[in-house]
Amino acid sequence: MPDYAIIVAGGKGERMGGSTPKQFLELNGKPVIMHTIEKFRTAFQDIKIILALPENQIDFWEELCSKYGFVNIPHHIVKGGETRFHSVKNALSLVKSAGIVGIHDGVRPLVSTTTITACYQEAAQHGNAIPVVDVVDSLRYVSKQEGTNKAVARSCYKIVQTPQCFRSDLILKAYEQDYDPAFTDDASVVEQLGETIHLVEGNRDNIKITTQEDLILAEHFIKA
Repeated sequence: MPDYAIIVAGGKGERMGGSTPKQFLELNGKPVIMHTIEKFRTAFQDIKIILALPENQIDFWEELCSKYGFVNIPHHIVKGGETRFHSVKNALSLVKSAGIVGIHDGVRPLVSTTTITACYQEAAQHGNAIPVVDVVDSLRYVSKQEGTNKAVARSCYKIVQTPQCFRSDLILKAYEQDYDPAFTDDASVVEQLGETIHLVEGNRDNIKITTQEDLILAEHFIKA
């Protein structure tokens, strides 16, 4: 049963304060996204990797692959869409056989192979799985309409990560739906079909790199 990994990389680098998209910034000697792809290949040697990139970044990515000698991990490239939803939808066009499809943020290079394998295994058993971690900070609910705020129980909430994994027939059916701004991740798309989402334990250092501070933290995690 072939398994797939869709790596979504549509960042423009705006919050980084530079012109280089965040997925291409160097982390411990090579671009962030190369670390990400390598994690999936380490977890599953025969996984089919699909990389969704904005069309205007594809040539640059190929230049980086040549520069860093990143030629040993086969992967297919698809053009990204207007939103993350549309990028994933484009990538799903290459899913041609039954299996588990994992969808992962290209700028989460510190996902552990333990998290990856746990998500794929859980999805194989239950149809879907997403990694989550506990909220450790106190939370408050703010009502802008009423101008009020109040404490809420953090035990009722989880922080959602990727990869989010699904049986291929399920995720393909989910992405036949029209785009809705309420779709914040792939699980919310599948949930719209009435599916129950299954949670597995993620790894806390599986951070999403969006700022310079995140990049510094990721460098620290790798060296530690």
